[in-house]
Amino acid sequence: MNYLFQKGRLIDPSTNTDKITDVLVIDEVIQKISENISEDNSYIKINLNQKIIAPGFIDLHVHLREPGFEHKETIETGTLSAIYGGFTAVCCMPNTNPAIDNSQIAQNIISKSKIVHKGIIDVYPIGAATKNREGKILNNLSELKNSGCIAFTDDGSPISDDSIMEEILIQSNNLNIPIIQHAEVSSLSKKGVMHKGEKSAKLNLEGIPRESEDQMVLRDIQLAEKTKGKYHVAHISTKDSVEYVRSAKSKKLNVTCEVTPHHFTLTDDFVKKENTNTKMNPPLRSIIDRDAIIEGLRDGTIEVIATDHAPHSADEKAKKFEEAPFGIVGLETAIGLTITNLVEKGIITLSQMIEKLSTNPRRIINKNVKIAVGSKACFTFIDPNFKWKVDSQKFKSKSKNTPFDNFELQGKSVGIFNNGELFMTVD
Repeated sequence: MNYLFQKGRLIDPSTNTDKITDVLVIDEVIQKISENISEDNSYIKINLNQKIIAPGFIDLHVHLREPGFEHKETIETGTLSAIYGGFTAVCCMPNTNPAIDNSQIAQNIISKSKIVHKGIIDVYPIGAATKNREGKILNNLSELKNSGCIAFTDDGSPISDDSIMEEILIQSNNLNIPIIQHAEVSSLSKKGVMHKGEKSAKLNLEGIPRESEDQMVLRDIQLAEKTKGKYHVAHISTKDSVEYVRSAKSKKLNVTCEVTPHHFTLTDDFVKKENTNTKMNPPLRSIIDRDAIIEGLRDGTIEVIATDHAPHSADEKAKKFEEAPFGIVGLETAIGLTITNLVEKGIITLSQMIEKLSTNPRRIINKNVKIAVGSKACFTFIDPNFKWKVDSQKFKSKSKNTPFDNFELQGKSVGIFNNGELFMTVD
């Protein structure tokens, strides 16, 4: 089908574009970008009324849970959640059962994603760096890349062994594919369930110290400098870790990082013992850490916003705080939280938001998208003025575990276009 998107505010940081225009798509390819493109009865016309048309958003950090944990989420429900969140692509983490540590599992995930929702969402598996994510035996990373994996990680488990991490970084350089680290020193985290500080002492909960993350990030950056590897810090959460990444960038090392909306929005003061939706790993940190994260977003040290969408069933989250699993869902609140807490407060611009949710993460995994004549059409549509209240029961995700229930937000995706398919979520 051929589509004429009319009167959209086209914002594409990769081409330094911000203007009201029409975009004509014929057979999935952008044929023309111009004001007042002549109408043709063969075009399906979509009047965007000056809503934003941006390069398709991608989430670098999503847990689809399939195979093995389909009671939490499936490829079908997770990608539907992505559609309503405004994402055209998700990168799914390998802490499944079995782990994504061989080509067959990776290819099965890709194949299934092309069937659900007419294949509108691109699903890119992230391969387990080590066998069964145990940190002991290196996987065949070349084979995983050839099967469609766009990065490697043992997410949920840190890669602690120095020699194994060094070898992975060497291969990441050779394969031009990033290693994503869940940065945590387990011997320091121990059985911690929230940030170690005054609030954890008040709640009598075992804390996870900043040093658990900081020491691992520092070690990894030193190894990245030695190997020239392609290193990415997942869900960064501490002041010193942000500073280590800033320093690495000043040395022109191939080091990047991501932050979640919950880490730039909330602090450990928000944690409530009776609300396990405030439990995540890394934990909500102090206001000092949160402010450092905001500054890192402002100055470009933090290049990527990713959700760490981590669905869990209501029964699992109903356990005592100490026993409940870490994690929250995030796909359907990411844009609203980013516009409300960053754009509306003048910390970043709309263009910089699009960089952090599309341009930059796509560059890191070599899946670039731009809105230009001759390019494949892949769009996220956004109403930055749309005001709404979070209602987790309306989430398309199978799980509803969010700390943001009843939050009033501004900004929401109103639809996506990808792989020749259009899905409008808000009229």
